[in-house]
Formats: sequence, C-alpha cells, structure tokens
Amino acid sequence: MNRTEPDVETRTTATAAFDPGLYLVATPIGNLADLSPRARAVLAAADRVVCEDTRVTGRLLAHLGLDKPLVAYHEHNAAERRPALLAQLADGAVLALVSDAGTPLVSDPGYKLVRAARDAGIAVHPIPGPSAVLAALTASGLPTDRFVFQGFLPPKPSARARVLAELAPLRATLVVFESAGRAAATLDALAEALGAREAVLARELTKRFEAFRHGSLGELAESCRREPPKGEVVLVVAGAAETAAALDDDAIDAALVDALAGHGPSEAARLVARRCGRPRRALYARALELKGR
Repeated sequence: MNRTEPDVETRTTATAAFDPGLYLVATPIGNLADLSPRARAVLAAADRVVCEDTRVTGRLLAHLGLDKPLVAYHEHNAAERRPALLAQLADGAVLALVSDAGTPLVSDPGYKLVRAARDAGIAVHPIPGPSAVLAALTASGLPTDRFVFQGFLPPKPSARARVLAELAPLRATLVVFESAGRAAATLDALAEALGAREAVLARELTKRFEAFRHGSLGELAESCRREPPKGEVVLVVAGAAETAAALDDDAIDAALVDALAGHGPSEAARLVARRCGRPRRALYARALELKGR
C-alpha cells in the first residue's frame, strides 16, 4: 500500500527545469509505453545520460526523439568513471542514471555512485517506474508482505549452495533473476536446497509473449526441460513454511524409513522432500545415516 500522498505541485512536463543532481531513472523492461512522463522529462533535461550499454540506451533515446551524450558506466569501468561523474555533479550538472531495463541500482553497480554523491552533498532523486522484481512478485500470487531479492545466484556450485543455505530458513518470498538457458538447472538447485516449494517462473514481462508458469520447483524444472523458456526470466519462490520448520524429526525419520524400503537414499529424500517441504540435501544426508544403521 502506498502511504505517500502525491504532490500535485511536482514538475512533470517535458519542458520543466530540473535542479542539479543525480537522477535515478527507471526505464521500460519491455513495453516502451511504461516510461513515465516524468522519466522522459528528466531524460530530456539531462546534460548526460549514464547507462550500462550505450547501444541499448541509445535506442530508447532515439525512440523518444532525444539526442543526449551517453556515458557508459558498468561493473568493468565504474571505479574509473566515478570521479569524473562526481566532478560533473559538483559543477552543477544534471545526470540521469539508467540501467538497460527497469530500475537502476537493482543488479547493477550504481549504488556506489549514489553513495559517493550523497557523501559529497550532491542531491540524488529517484524517478520510480518499471521493475522486473516487483512486476514478477506482484503477479505471482505468492505473499508480498515480505520478500528477498537475490538477483542472480552464483554460477559455481559451491558458492551457490552456500547462498541457498542462507536463504533456506527465511520466511520470505524469494525473487531470483536467471537467463532462460540456465532456468532448468537453477530450478533443480533451488529444489534440492529448498524442497518442494511453490514457485512461479515469469518470462518476457510486459512484452507480447509475457507468460507465467506455476508449480513446485521440481515441476518447473521439468517444465523448462520439456519446453525451454525464451527471453528474460524471473523466478519467484515461496518462503520457508512455518509448518515445515516445525515438523517433528521423528515423523521425518519414519517417512524416510518407509521410503527407503523401496527406494535408494536419493529417491527417498526426493519423495519425502516433496511431501514435507524440507530441503532435499538435508533429507538425503539423513537418509544415508538411517540406511547405514
């Protein structure tokens, strides 16, 4: 719920003047009609537009009929470019910071520029708008009162397992970015670490072929193998269930013993994880112990 009353005196026209400072401008994640009039006004007034990829932002500005100097600012050159940008801001420039799509600073290095600007006493203004995180979360049907944005998981299995172990006990909806080609593998890793949780795969948000797939993590992984998704993917995963955290260990052991009567430890862990929602990795370790007895 938005508890902030709108300011009817805020300048929103394309002809408005803007005070010097750094403006964080949200850009469309797919549908160009989602760009707000205020965002366009800032881009029109900016002395320079600071962006991840000048080609991507150049196409957006061309669509808007704007011709602005572009400055590439990304994880590979941020430390080098930051002093010059701060000097321009100190001299009274109006700089618009954008990402390739969506709200800047979400999964990009812009926060260091914002922090440095604030430390230097330079005004920073958010120009809110499209966000893939919030678009996927709000349309998922999963709880929105508490959520954790993870971004992209580490590609290395050991680092990914550590991050997932930290996330597993959180009773908050989890939002993860992933490439379409890695969606199935990431869903497998999530299922192994988090158990049979409800999840949603959102793809091509706000675009013509926008789609949502619903199911458990394991079911979505199988769906991605049968029909690989295309375009950008956002995964929304239910948080740890209070009932799952409170399950009796003796009941879990009994379920594993029953499953081990007809299956190996790996399959037994998978079956019990699907029923109780506990992480498959932990159940597999416990199944090995019980089988060893």
